[in-house]
Amino acid sequence: MIPGGGQPNMQQLLQQAQKMQQDLAAAQEELARTEVDGQAGGGLVKATVTGSGELRALVIDPKAVDPEDTETLADLVVAAVQAANENAQALQHEKLGPLAQGLGGGGGIPGLPF
Repeated sequence: MIPGGGQPNMQQLLQQAQKMQQDLAAAQEELARTEVDGQAGGGLVKATVTGSGELRALVIDPKAVDPEDTETLADLVVAAVQAANENAQALQHEKLGPLAQGLGGGGGIPGLPF
């Protein structure tokens, strides 16, 4: 309800919605450009992903490579990528959370993990 019984200004509401949409698109672009790291095995394996979760780099210390135990190396790679993706999700919440709340927040925006 609008104080005084007036109707909401539809043009103003549309402008606010358009600005929020532009802000959200800009934040998503920034996430796609921002890189975050994750590591496993005390830094033996490091993964770099974008803020949107795209794997960009994987660095494996030669000390982690044991031809007799490729299973441990695979586990370290998975753990490093998972850590990097967790960091990317935290960055998404930081950058997109306030925008999502402004759009009726708490979830319900298709394509966003919150």
